[in-house]
Formats: sequence, C-alpha cells, structure tokens
Amino acid sequence: MRLAFPILICSVLLAACGSHPGNNEQSTASTPMASATAASAAASTAQAQAPASIAAPASSPATTTTSPSDSAKAGTDDTNASNGGQDSAITPAELAQARTIYQRGAGKWTEGTNYYRITPPQPKAGSTSKVEVLEVFSWGCPACNAAHAAVDSMRKALPSFATMDYLPASFIPTENWPLYQRVFFTAKAMGLARKSYDAMFTAVWDSGELATYNLAGRGLKPRSEWPTIDDVARFYAKKYGVNAKQFAAVASSFSVNMQMKRADDLIKAYGVNSTPTFVVNGMYRFSYRSAGGVAQGTELAQWLAAKAALGK
Repeated sequence: MRLAFPILICSVLLAACGSHPGNNEQSTASTPMASATAASAAASTAQAQAPASIAAPASSPATTTTSPSDSAKAGTDDTNASNGGQDSAITPAELAQARTIYQRGAGKWTEGTNYYRITPPQPKAGSTSKVEVLEVFSWGCPACNAAHAAVDSMRKALPSFATMDYLPASFIPTENWPLYQRVFFTAKAMGLARKSYDAMFTAVWDSGELATYNLAGRGLKPRSEWPTIDDVARFYAKKYGVNAKQFAAVASSFSVNMQMKRADDLIKAYGVNSTPTFVVNGMYRFSYRSAGGVAQGTELAQWLAAKAALGK
C-alpha cells in the first residue's frame, strides 16, 4: 500500500476541494463534472496528496453500479438492512464505548456543515450487522487514489462496533468508471473484492496496466487504448488464478448488472455527488472537506458511527 504524507494530505485536500465548481455538500442533485484536465493534474500528484473529491456530471447516465459488502463473501447484499436504533450485533460494552465516543465529540460537529443527514434514512450497502461506514469511490478516480492511504487509516481507527465498506460509483463514464464499477462487483461475486481492492488501485495508477489515464503524460488515453473487461479478466487470472473466461462471463451476468443498478440507486438516494464521500449506516454523509481535513474525517467517522449505534 502506498504511503501518503499526512501534512500535505490535510492542507492540499482542503485547498483543492474548493477547485471543483458546484460541489455543494448540501445538494442531493448531481453537480458539474471536473474537467479531464483537472483530474489529470490531480492524478499526477496522487502519490503524495489527497486531492479534492471528483464531482458527478450534471446529468448522471443510467449506468450500472453495485453495492459492496465489508466481508469478502460472494454475493452478499443486504437490501433490507435496518438503519437507526441499537444494532443487535453491538454488545453492551460496545454501546458503552459508543456513548463515550459520542459524548467526547458532542458540540464539536455541526449538522449541515460538517456532515449531512440523509432524509429519509436509506438501507446499508452491505449486509454487515455492525454500523457501516461506507466509502463511495471509484478505482478510476484520482482523488480516491490519492486518499487511499488515509481511507485505510480511517478503517483501522473505527471502533469495534463499526466496519468499513465500499460502494463504487459510475457517474463519470467519460473516464471509464462504469468498467471499474463492474469489475468491483464481478470480483465480489468471485470472493475477491477485498483481496483485490488495493491491487486495482496499483494496476490503475502505479503499474498502469489497467489505466485509463495516460500516466506518462497528461489527460486520458485514446478510447481505443482503455482497458476492457477482457483485460481485467486476464489481470485477475494472472494475479489470483481465476479463469479469465469465467470472470468475463460473471461480469456480464444478470446478478452483477442488478447489483450495479442497486448501487446507482443507493448513491443517488444517499445524495452523493462526488468521490470520495463517506456514508454512515445510510443515515449520514460527509467528506474530508466538510469534516475539515483528513484527521478530522477519521474522528468524524468515529463520532457518526457512535451516533448511529446509539440511534441518535
């Protein structure tokens, strides 16, 4: 996993977030998409910085998306998960921990500024019985790649009653996001979503073997050079020993298509219009920008998880 420089991450993230016009945290509608040139510039500094989130285009197409699960179980999907109240999987000791975390942060975070309530509450993306802290992301998003190490630190810092999950977005088809979304849910169906999460960032942004951007220069590659599902199938075959033809077949299956459609619907219902964005138990959403920085984002994730655990 690549390491980020914490001081640079915090300062650059906050400065860069404002550079995406129309990226209004309060809005539940899609906002104008950042240009490919701006995204390319962000990609060039992805190793050391956590750049601004990438905004959705003004009119998001009906492309396929899916909802991931924190576990690596194939096909796990919890469309009927309840939100709010005390989760049955949370122990009395964990509830006491949640109260401590909640009280510690009481008065520090402001609804409508640091985080936003999702009304009405929506289902979780995955099937976990714990509090779900969800990253809406794309492997094709330069901001997500740059924030990757910070997100992993957030995951490790979550209290025991919460777990990190991932939901791939597809709202920028002009940068091949629907492909990366399809790959995530294909890998999930084959039990490889968690194993390949880091490896895909590496393949897209470091080695370049599955890159849509021209990593040696600026901007996107010609469409004829974009990775295809067959290219990805060969990558998974080489790295994880899966059958490439089977991978491609699963990628085009009805099940994967339905998972992708559900993910698109959830992202819209959550009011997410940029990546990376975090959603807690289908009840609250926030970004590093709204939280005030990377370190604050981790602390806010803990506090909102406690708030959700307590049904507040």
